[in-house]
Amino acid sequence: MAVFGFTTGILMLAGAPPMEAYGLLLKGSLGSGKKVGAVLTAWVPLTLCAVGLLYTFRIALWNIGVEGQMIMGAVFATAVLRWGVESRLPLFYLILAFPAAALGGGLWAMGAGLLKTKGGVHEIFAGLGLNFVAQGILLYLIFGPWKRPGVASMSGTAPFPPELWLSSVSGVRLSPEGVFLAAAALAVTVWMFRYSRLGLVFKAAGNNPTAVMLFGEKPGRYMILAMVLAGAFAGLAGGVQVAGVYHRLIPSISSNYGYLALLVVMLSNYRVALVPAVAFFFACLNVGGIQLPMVLKIDSSLAGVIQGAWVLAALAAVAWLRKEGRPEEAR
Repeated sequence: MAVFGFTTGILMLAGAPPMEAYGLLLKGSLGSGKKVGAVLTAWVPLTLCAVGLLYTFRIALWNIGVEGQMIMGAVFATAVLRWGVESRLPLFYLILAFPAAALGGGLWAMGAGLLKTKGGVHEIFAGLGLNFVAQGILLYLIFGPWKRPGVASMSGTAPFPPELWLSSVSGVRLSPEGVFLAAAALAVTVWMFRYSRLGLVFKAAGNNPTAVMLFGEKPGRYMILAMVLAGAFAGLAGGVQVAGVYHRLIPSISSNYGYLALLVVMLSNYRVALVPAVAFFFACLNVGGIQLPMVLKIDSSLAGVIQGAWVLAALAAVAWLRKEGRPEEAR
């Protein structure tokens, strides 16, 4: 109720009728099959990035570099797809693009992990720095070696031929293969956290690294592994953006899903089961928020205000539960 009251107050200050604004958000995201498809198109990379972040949060690492990891996954996928443009086996290169995307994201995340464990650089600073480097590499490739024939354009590289595209639902850019990847990532993560020894060690290393060392394990090694897994999932998200959504590499290929995924995970209270629903809610805000400036002539950034209000409310609820001595509910 507090979040609803806060966002209603902001809308009133912006001169927008609150009920009409909420109606537009709902209609703009779920008002038709095409709009639901647009929401799911945003849901896929957002969910993949959020799932990856669960691994690093489980071991008590702030993987702020997920944005750069997604970019590098897109770069690696693009490199493979470019090899397949004149190949007689385009399906082979389309399939190969996704392991390459996971590799690109994983290697980029490993850099942050090594800086953390070997160089003593906090993962937040390492991740942010690598984000800027990844963005620089992306722009260099688009305006340099991979530029469109005869011209460098902000619209990105030349589009790939249709045989190097993922399939899509008619009328929208939603890829069934992308939805499958996101669902598989959720299933694998649930299994790993609940039933695997690796998931248990991640949790133990995050809660008490000293105790893990007493059992002969090396927390630093698991920190790097958690970063690599997170980067691999973010890289897959970049691959989906290239092969399933834009069909080329563009400067804004990440669409800030990496940063938004941090909010998704926090609002989910770091629980795998809640991630798909919260990611869907954020995707609805992103897609539905487009209606606000078009109809009510107000800034579409108000959707971001709503997102922030929900996250702050969730963090406040977690803090209250811990203060009341109910940490099991806060986790």
